[in-house]
Amino acid sequence: MKLHHERCAGLDVHLKIVVACMRIAAAGGEATHEIRSFATTTKSLLDLLDWLSSHGCTHVVMESTGVYWKPVWHILEGHFELVLANAMHVRNFPGRKSDVNDATWLAELLAHGLIRGSFVPLPAIQELRDLTRTRTQLIHEQGRHTQRIQKLLEDANLKLTTVFSDLMGRSGRAVLEALVSGESNPERLADLTKGLKAPRAELLAALHGRVTRHHRFMIKLHLTQWDALQEAVREVEDRIGEAIQPFRAAVQLLITIPGVGERVAWVIIAEIGDDMSRFPTAGHLLSWAGLSPGLNQSAGKTLSTRTRRGGWLKTTLVQAAWSATRTKDSYLRAQFVRIKSRRGPKKAILAVAASILTAVYHMLKTGLEYHDLGPTYLDRRDKARLASRLTRRLRALGYEVQINAPAA
Repeated sequence: MKLHHERCAGLDVHLKIVVACMRIAAAGGEATHEIRSFATTTKSLLDLLDWLSSHGCTHVVMESTGVYWKPVWHILEGHFELVLANAMHVRNFPGRKSDVNDATWLAELLAHGLIRGSFVPLPAIQELRDLTRTRTQLIHEQGRHTQRIQKLLEDANLKLTTVFSDLMGRSGRAVLEALVSGESNPERLADLTKGLKAPRAELLAALHGRVTRHHRFMIKLHLTQWDALQEAVREVEDRIGEAIQPFRAAVQLLITIPGVGERVAWVIIAEIGDDMSRFPTAGHLLSWAGLSPGLNQSAGKTLSTRTRRGGWLKTTLVQAAWSATRTKDSYLRAQFVRIKSRRGPKKAILAVAASILTAVYHMLKTGLEYHDLGPTYLDRRDKARLASRLTRRLRALGYEVQINAPAA
C-alpha cells in the first residue's frame, strides 16, 4: 500500500487524557510506533506539541469526539497539517478496542492516506457559527415559554390562541400583562386589543375564563423569562452584526435568492463560510449538508434513497425553501409544484432546498448575483418530454391525441 506520510501521529482524545501514537516509517518498509499519554490541560497539550515536533511530525489526525478535540486542535493548529476524522469512518476491527490501539489505527490510516478529513472552518467562521446557533437556541427557548403560557391559559379556559395569531404580539402581550396585574373583565381586556380580525363577540367569549392567583404568578414568571431571552437575542444579534462584517459582501449576495433573508444568510455563512474551494463541486457541498439522496441498493433493487439526518444548515435551508415557494413566477416555486405532484411535498421541499444551496455554492464561487431561471425553464429545456407527459395524461382521460410538428 502506498505510503503518503512518513512521520505522522494519531491522537485518541478523551475528557482527561490524550493517547498519542507517533508513527515513523523506516527505510526497509517497517514502521516504528511510539506511544505516550498526555493530560488535556493546556500545559500538557503544549508538552504534546513539543513531543510531536521533536519527532519531526508533519501530519496529525484525531477523531471528532464531542467538543474534546477542540482544545487539542487549537494548540496544534499552525504547527502541523491537522486532519479531523469522522469516528464512523475510521472504526477499527471489533474485539481490539483500546486507547492505544485506536491511536495506532488512526496513525496507520493517516500514513496511507485512508482518512477523509472533516470540514473545519476558520476561527472567524467558528465564532460566527457559535453565535448563530446560540441565537437559534434562545429563540427555541422563547417558543417553549410561549407554549407553557398557552397551557396555563387553556387551564384557565381562556381561548386566546383562537383569536390571536401571535400570542406574544402587541395585543396578546397587552392582555397577558393585564391578566397578571389582576384584570379579568372580558370587556376591559378586549379594549386592549387592536387590529384583530375576530368579531368582538368571539373575542369576549375567548377572554371569559377563570383566572386564579396561581395562573397569574405562573404567567408572570414565564413572561419574565421570555423578556430575558428576548434581550439575550438582541445582544447576540448585535454581536453577529459585528462578526459578520468581514463577510458583508457575501451576505448581500445571498439575500438576492428568493427565501433567503439576512438572518438565513448569517446561518449559511456561519456553517460553510464564504470560501467554496473546500468543496470540489456543488454535489460535495450538498452531500455534506445532507441534501443529496442516499444510495442503498441490493440485488439490483433500490431499497432506500433517504437523505442523511441534517444539522443546522439543512434545517435553515428547508425553512428558506418554504418561503421561496411562495414567490410567484419563480423557478423554485415551479420546481416545488412539479415535484410535489409526483413525489409529495416533503421530497419537493428538500429538492428546493438543494437548489438553493447549489445556487449558494456557485454564487459564492463566482461572485455573481442570483438569476432566476423562470417558471417555464424546465418546460423549455425539454419540450419533447413535456409533450409526451401531457399526451399520456389526455389519453388517460379518454381523449385521442395526435401531435403534429409545427411547419418550418
